[in-house]
Amino acid sequence: SSVPAPPGSDGTCCGVGGPCSGVGAPAEGALSRTRGAPGSVDCPNLEFEYGDADGHGAELAELYSYTEEPELSHNRRCFEEDFHTQVPHRRWLELDRAQQKAYVMRLLDGLEVVNRDKRLRVARAILYLAQGVFGDCDNEGDVLHWSRHNSFLLYQLGTFSAFLELLNMEIENSQACSSALRKPAISLADSTELRVLLSVMYLMVENIRVEQETDPPEWKTCRETFRMELSFPVHTEEPFALLLFTMVTKFCSGHAPHFPMRKVLLLLWKVLLFTLGGFEALQAMKVRRREELGLPPLPEDSIQVVRGMRAASPSGFSQLHPAWPWTFQGCRGSQPLMKQDSLDIYNERDPFKNDEGGVDEEENDDMDSGIEGELDLMERDAIIPAMPAQRLPIERVSFPKGLPWAPKVRQKDIEHFLEASRNKFIGFTLGQDTETLIGLPRPIHESVKTLKQHKYVSISDIQIKNEEELEKCPMSLGEEEVQETPCEVLYRAMLYNLPQYMIALLKILLAAAPTSKAKTDSINILADVLPEEMPITVLQSMKLGIDVNRHKEIIVKSISALLLLLLKHFKLNHIYQFEYVSQHLVFANCIPLILKFFNQNIMSYITAKNSISVLDYPHCTVCDLPELTAESLEAGDNNQFCWRNLFSCINLLRILNKLTKWKHSRTMRALLVLDAGGVYALKVKQAMMQLYVLKLLKIQTKYLGRQWRKSNMKTMSAIYQKVRHRMNDDWAYGNDIDARPWDFQAEECTLRANIEAFNSRRYDKPQDSEFAPVDNCLQSVLGQRLELPEDFHYSYELWLEREVFSQPIRWEELLHCQ
Repeated sequence: SSVPAPPGSDGTCCGVGGPCSGVGAPAEGALSRTRGAPGSVDCPNLEFEYGDADGHGAELAELYSYTEEPELSHNRRCFEEDFHTQVPHRRWLELDRAQQKAYVMRLLDGLEVVNRDKRLRVARAILYLAQGVFGDCDNEGDVLHWSRHNSFLLYQLGTFSAFLELLNMEIENSQACSSALRKPAISLADSTELRVLLSVMYLMVENIRVEQETDPPEWKTCRETFRMELSFPVHTEEPFALLLFTMVTKFCSGHAPHFPMRKVLLLLWKVLLFTLGGFEALQAMKVRRREELGLPPLPEDSIQVVRGMRAASPSGFSQLHPAWPWTFQGCRGSQPLMKQDSLDIYNERDPFKNDEGGVDEEENDDMDSGIEGELDLMERDAIIPAMPAQRLPIERVSFPKGLPWAPKVRQKDIEHFLEASRNKFIGFTLGQDTETLIGLPRPIHESVKTLKQHKYVSISDIQIKNEEELEKCPMSLGEEEVQETPCEVLYRAMLYNLPQYMIALLKILLAAAPTSKAKTDSINILADVLPEEMPITVLQSMKLGIDVNRHKEIIVKSISALLLLLLKHFKLNHIYQFEYVSQHLVFANCIPLILKFFNQNIMSYITAKNSISVLDYPHCTVCDLPELTAESLEAGDNNQFCWRNLFSCINLLRILNKLTKWKHSRTMRALLVLDAGGVYALKVKQAMMQLYVLKLLKIQTKYLGRQWRKSNMKTMSAIYQKVRHRMNDDWAYGNDIDARPWDFQAEECTLRANIEAFNSRRYDKPQDSEFAPVDNCLQSVLGQRLELPEDFHYSYELWLEREVFSQPIRWEELLHCQ
């Protein structure tokens, strides 16, 4: 029960089957822009700012496919027909707040009707309100303004709860599921009701989630109430995110192939982002948690450090072997390594070399060994013959003093250092004692002092230590106080089906990956993008081809973002929650899947132009659409890069880092054995992406041998400049690796045993402790007052029907018991 590992040796890979195979052929021009031309080596500097999400308008636009464009006018007609009968000769913008509330309440009453078509028309009218009543607006800004205004109004009147009930009805609609299963090809028409409901809920979540300085206090209160409602179950037994996870697994199991997965995944991502918090909120929670545990503050704000980094020139990696370095050992078809520009060549032929010695020469050596502003061999060969005898006046490149990250040392590192030192100078060890330095030479004293100055104790270290103590002394330490945070509630709800959730997400990610090809046994993720009638002209085919590619990119973006959010929040909440999710991702072949994703021309993927800006919401609702031609579709937009694709690449690299960090078995078995050649991720001139690629390279460097390090000195220099240092981490040499063979199975099994012990202790508690006294008196037991939950009266009749009236009374068993 895992995602099949994407094969690399036979040239095949998995993808979506069914109707999508008929889309690619006519849209060849559109598809070729994604993966056709090789990316330029000297790519421009990408002005990309990483964040929780893209701009507000862009995030709303990605909810709709271009195939859904005619439905916008349909929503408007449904609203105007009803509105003009209820409020004749008026516009929505002209009504005061009381009149708007009264009209929305009448619409909500219409959702209670039995007739399915009438209910759908009312839902479309509400969707038009959430879309910003664009028929009454003059520009895009007005549409977005009224979309936010109406979303808050709808929430205050209980619209979200009403749509949640309708969504539950549609999920359990067996007739729609069986109808979709019988069809040979599923299209937009099969998911109309679900798409309308999910669109309203997404617009409400996204509009209320985004904060603006001009928001009135009433909206801020409303936002916090909505966040609490989504985080903690009120009238149901599970948080809202769990319902969406259930939709994902039901879709992947094949029982509901008509579910619009893109809208489900986008809504799930935004719900997690809203309830758990984004990256800046996570950083603030981390600082607060360290204060509560009495730990020293963080040495720096990682978000600000990464934002302040400069991208390295890709020419510094121009001779990097085109395969990931983990193809060097034990991989089929590995080519001989090409040596990078060595520092000796620079010393001999560098046209910018200072003729004077002393300090200037040392500074130039530092510059030459770096990767900023360097020229590759071809550029130097072109420049050197034309150089005059005298020195050219050049502009000095100023480098920041010091490294961007403060070095860190773990307690374990200090213990290992002292153990080796005592064995060498004294001949015996003192276990975990890091204070006794008797008999050790003075330099060792200084080294230990320096290590302790940079000692970093993480929240995870404290959590692991507490868990060990709770396992040893469960009686004396008593019950653990668990804070009821949104993250804790979500993990507890996901726990028992978490493996299925992870496998389902990875299956969809595999089907949406740009390197995937159509296969009959793969899931069809195009149910909410393919029209009922397939295109008949070349222009229609090109438009649909762009739409399909855009659809897949948005799915990759949402899955990568929500997986990263889950990993980061679970790690802060408890390390073993993070390890549980990580282990199931690894078991489901997440690592080879991500490597397969990067087995493409990354520059082409990042600069892909799979969008038609004139058809994007809200532009298409207020502007006259120009006539589309094959040339205009082929040209695409004028953006330097595709924000969502670069965002997805960084997210996937961060996930890969989290899965492999400090995990020697995963690094050795997955990263070193799999052939994932052709990855040019370091060529992308974007600081954050380069940082996470270099982090991955640093993890593997010690396993790659001396020859690889000698051939890739530029990469080694880049790692020194940009990645955090661990003081006594032998990452650049790793001479003792061969003497320490890793027991892969034992490492994972030990971790799994710790995770299971944690889950069992915290979440498998019996209702009554075995050490509690038992009351055998019938009178006192029946006379006890039980505290019922506040929402019990909502479901009391349902509980009575299910547990009492519908259960037959077996009198004979009662007689036998006596």
